[in-house]
Amino acid sequence: MKTVQIYTDGACKGNPGVGGWGALLRCGTVEKELFGGEPLTTNNRMELLAVIEGIRALKTRSIVEVYTDSQYVQKGVSEWLAGWKKNGWKTAARKPVKNDDLWKDLDALLNNHQFSWHWVKGHAGHIENERADDLANQGAASVAGL
Repeated sequence: MKTVQIYTDGACKGNPGVGGWGALLRCGTVEKELFGGEPLTTNNRMELLAVIEGIRALKTRSIVEVYTDSQYVQKGVSEWLAGWKKNGWKTAARKPVKNDDLWKDLDALLNNHQFSWHWVKGHAGHIENERADDLANQGAASVAGL
C-alpha cells in the first residue's frame, strides 16, 4: 500500500462568509493541489471539506497521513467522532453536532484507508501548511470572483 500525505487548510473571510479549502497531496515525489470554496460558509466547514476532498481524490486504498492546523478536525476525528455516532450525532451536552453532514461524509471515507492524524501549528512557517493555506485562499477568491 502506498503512503500519501495530505496537508489541509480552510479559510473564511468573515465567519460566516466567503470560504475556501485547500489540500496538498503528496505521494513520494508526486504532488497534487486541490482547492475550492463556497459563497457562505464557516471556517470549520472549510477545514472539514479540505480533508474530505483530499481523501476523495485518492484513487487506491492507501496509508494516509493527514496534517491539519485545525484542532476541530484533529480532535473531532480522533476524540469526538465515536461518541457522536454512539449518541446519535449528538454532543455530550445532547445538542446536535455542528456540521454533521460533513462529519458523516468524513466518517464514511475513513473505512477506505488507514489513517494517522497530525496537528500542526498554523501560520508558523510549516511549508506544506502554508501551501494549503494559499490554496484555501485561492478557493475563497475563486468564489468571491477575485
